[in-house]
Amino acid sequence: MLALVGTRKGLFCLWGDHDRRRWEIEGPLLDGWGIYHAMVDPRDDALFAAANHVVYGPTVQRSTDRGRTWRRSRKVGLPEASGLTVNATWHIEPGRPEEPDTLYLGADPGVLFRSDDGGDSWEPNRAILEHPTRERWLPGAGGMSCHSIQLDPLDPQRMYAAITAAGVFRSDDDGETWTPVNQDVSADFLGDPYPDVGQCPHKLLLHPAQPNRLWQQNHFGVFRSDDYGDSWTRLDGNGLPSGFGFPLMLDPTDPDTAYVIPETSPEYHYSPGARLAVYGTTDAGATWTPIADGLPVPAWAAVLREGSASDAESLYFGTQSGSFFALTDDDQWVEAVRHLPPILSVEVTSWSR
Repeated sequence: MLALVGTRKGLFCLWGDHDRRRWEIEGPLLDGWGIYHAMVDPRDDALFAAANHVVYGPTVQRSTDRGRTWRRSRKVGLPEASGLTVNATWHIEPGRPEEPDTLYLGADPGVLFRSDDGGDSWEPNRAILEHPTRERWLPGAGGMSCHSIQLDPLDPQRMYAAITAAGVFRSDDDGETWTPVNQDVSADFLGDPYPDVGQCPHKLLLHPAQPNRLWQQNHFGVFRSDDYGDSWTRLDGNGLPSGFGFPLMLDPTDPDTAYVIPETSPEYHYSPGARLAVYGTTDAGATWTPIADGLPVPAWAAVLREGSASDAESLYFGTQSGSFFALTDDDQWVEAVRHLPPILSVEVTSWSR
C-alpha cells in the first residue's frame, strides 16, 4: 500500500507492507512545494496535489506516471470583478465515475473550483463565489479555506462544501445553488452562538454507505447529522478529553464508527494532558475510547485537518512535528517515519510498489 504524505517541503511516498509494520520512504517529490493535499484519482490512477509555493503561488500538480513527472494546471484564478485572489489551494476531490474528467478543488478565500478536463483548467463555482452570505464569512487562523468537498454517491445532484469560517453548505442541484446547513452547530466566537453561517468546521465527511449521515469535527465540538445536514447533534463530552480538534476519519464499512484526534483547546493546539491518542466511537458518537498503544508518552502533538486518513483496514495520521503513524491489526501504532517536514496531509491508496 502507499501513503501519500504532504509536507511543507514536498510530497513523500511511504510504501507499507500488508501488516503496516514495515515502511519504505521515497521523496520528496515536488521538492520545496507545500502539499496541502494529495490524492490518487481512483478512476484512472492519476496523482494530484494541491501545491503551494512562496514564489510560484498556488496551483494543482498532476502526474500520470506515479510521480516521476508532473504537469502544472493552467492558472487557478478568480474573475477580476470579484476583487478576490486565490491565496492557497487546499483540497482536491475526484468527480463521479460517470464524469471521468471532472474534479473539484477547494481553495482560499472560501472558493470552490471545478475542472472538466482532467485538472488542466479550473472554473470557479459562481454560486459559492457570489453567495449572499459571503460578507459574514471570516478567515480562520489558516485563512478562509474550502477544505472539505463531499459528493453524495446516490444522488448526482447533491454535494457539500465546508468552509472555515463560514460553515457547511449543501447543493441539491449540482452546484447551481448552495444552502447553509448549520442548524444547532455552535459558533461561540460570534454574538449569536447558533447563526445560519459563520461556523468554523475543521473537517466534514459523508459516509459512503449511508449518505444521509455526515460527520463534522468543528472548532466547538464533534457533530453528526442523519438528515443530510438539516440538523446536527453534538457528540463530545462523553469520553473525549476535548471537543476541539482538526482531523476526522470514518470506517467506510460502518456508518456508526468514526475517529478524531482531540487537541487541548482553540488556544492550545496540542494533545490534552500530553497524551497523544486517536479516539474512536462504534456507537455513532454515544461513547468514545482512546487508541493509544505504541504512541509516545508524554507527547504534545498536533495533527492538521488533512493530516489523517482511513481505509477498510486501518487508520493513519501525521503530526506537525514530522512523524507518521499507522495502526496495525492488533491495534498497535507504528511510527513509520519521523523528522519529516511538518505534515500537512495524509491519504492512502492500494497501490503496490
